[in-house]
Amino acid sequence: MLKISRNSIYMLVVASCINTACTSTTTVKSQTDYTTIVPTSDLYALPAVEEYKIGLGDLLEIKVFQAAELSGETRVDTNGNISLPLIGVIYVQGLTKTQVEQQLQNLLARNLLQNPQVTIFIKEFTAQRVTVEGSVAKPGVFPIQGRMTLLQALALAGGPVDLANQKKVLLFRRLNNQVKVYEVNLAAIRKAQMPDPYLQNDDRIVVARSEARFLVREAGTVLSPLGSLSYIINNLAN
Repeated sequence: MLKISRNSIYMLVVASCINTACTSTTTVKSQTDYTTIVPTSDLYALPAVEEYKIGLGDLLEIKVFQAAELSGETRVDTNGNISLPLIGVIYVQGLTKTQVEQQLQNLLARNLLQNPQVTIFIKEFTAQRVTVEGSVAKPGVFPIQGRMTLLQALALAGGPVDLANQKKVLLFRRLNNQVKVYEVNLAAIRKAQMPDPYLQNDDRIVVARSEARFLVREAGTVLSPLGSLSYIINNLAN
């Protein structure tokens, strides 16, 4: 009867596990092979984002100083209008909140109040959004609230997970009917070694996975049962 040594069985199992881990890693690398990366300097050379422009469905909170009866919340309707007491219907789509504040102040000063002070807060944004996916805690689509940065968007998504590669965050942006991809070093931003870029409407952020951390975890998952295999190996060898 052929007798199998304990060392031979153990080495055979380990070799099989390592081969499995390496095979899966090769597949993952092919999935994250980006070839259209644009230099990061191009991203920071872009002009700063303009003030948010009010869109359909946005919820506005309007406060008129010392005029509670004129204050309140109103939502932009499908025609781009808001309706206010004593003022009526006003078209606001495509305007900034500063422009709407000035417009309301002019209307109130003309008919109702002397030196009115109007403040507008945008409570719900629906017109401009950003997508965050990849190795983050809560991937999803989030509204751009004013001048939102990359770090702020990632915070809305719960931040990078343990397996994230914080040196490889991809920002997809459509410019002049062309999609450009920027590779951003999140770790460098957090250390103030590079600026935190402002986001634009329809930007897509993809946090890449750290292949080294993934391999360590996978190897640990595969090799962890080897301790319990010692009993089987001993029986086979005896």
